[in-house]
Amino acid sequence: MSDQDLIYILALQNVPKIGDITAKKLIAHCGSAEAVLKEKRNLLLKIDGIGSSMLQDVNNKNHLLAAEEELKFIKENAISCLYFMDNNYPEKLKHCIDGPILLFQSGHMDLKRQRLISVVGTRKITSSGVAFCEQLIEQLAVFNPVIISGFAYGTDITAQKAALKHNLQTVGCLAHGLNQIYPKVHKKYVAEIEKNGGFLTEFWSSANPERENFLKRNRIIAGISEATIVIESAERGGSLVTADIANSYNRDVFAVPGRTTDSQSSGCNNLIKYNKAHLLSNPMDVPYILNWELEDKKPAIQKQLFVELNEDEKVIYNFLQPIEPQLLDIIALECQMPIFKVASVLLNMELKGVIRPLPGKLFEVI
Repeated sequence: MSDQDLIYILALQNVPKIGDITAKKLIAHCGSAEAVLKEKRNLLLKIDGIGSSMLQDVNNKNHLLAAEEELKFIKENAISCLYFMDNNYPEKLKHCIDGPILLFQSGHMDLKRQRLISVVGTRKITSSGVAFCEQLIEQLAVFNPVIISGFAYGTDITAQKAALKHNLQTVGCLAHGLNQIYPKVHKKYVAEIEKNGGFLTEFWSSANPERENFLKRNRIIAGISEATIVIESAERGGSLVTADIANSYNRDVFAVPGRTTDSQSSGCNNLIKYNKAHLLSNPMDVPYILNWELEDKKPAIQKQLFVELNEDEKVIYNFLQPIEPQLLDIIALECQMPIFKVASVLLNMELKGVIRPLPGKLFEVI
């Protein structure tokens, strides 16, 4: 992406009434951010779902001037820019309709082909919450996940410090620009995190850590990860918002249960009660539900596969083996079996270590 392209992307991002969903729609129609800003307003109004109120400030030249100033900050601080149409943009976030069109990154992170999980929770974490969080990261370290969080007090910094302790990448998603750190007391962790991970934000250097920014930031935490883990939460809180967003993205959510009399467990208990989260009582519940495997311990099933499978299992295996993950309904249709029978056969194959379920009711061969 050239500097000129980036200026136009920044300028479009800076238009007040054009959010990420609308920006993506405009870019898809016009071909680029530059084309959007150079298009005639009356032609943009012909795009389905685009209203005049959205476009009232789109041709304001001040957005380009502001973009040029922000580009200077980006260059001076060696910040990486991740555009939603580029390969360096986080893969899972690409599939979120409201994902930012542009992210700013500092540090040294590698998010490609990695296991990314978010760990969130109350800022007033209890001693038992700290102990479980540290135990969770310690036991998951063998799977080498990237730990995503919000770099806030309590649960966030506990998880990220534990990641550093076990030499895991950790990424802090910020609710402000990369010109500052909030809370300031966490500045002492910045250098170490940037050595093995770093920070992501959608906010310009002019943005301060205001309440609405934290709520916006939560969709990045949820969207970038394959699963969100809530360690502790009161009945209301930002971590519950993150969990709800993760559910809306069809991602797995885990919640650590607690006693009904513990105020900092009521949020987690409710997530479990209303079937919005898996109950997480043991750290190994996470790799079990997510079907993680250690690279050197994958079952060697290929040579003896057909000794272990019955005829129905062979049919399904032969269908799934050469293709991408498939829905239960598609498997039943293509293999000409009733859905109830396919569900039973898939369960047997999962127990044999031949296939694994994925989020969204998908199945694939291991």
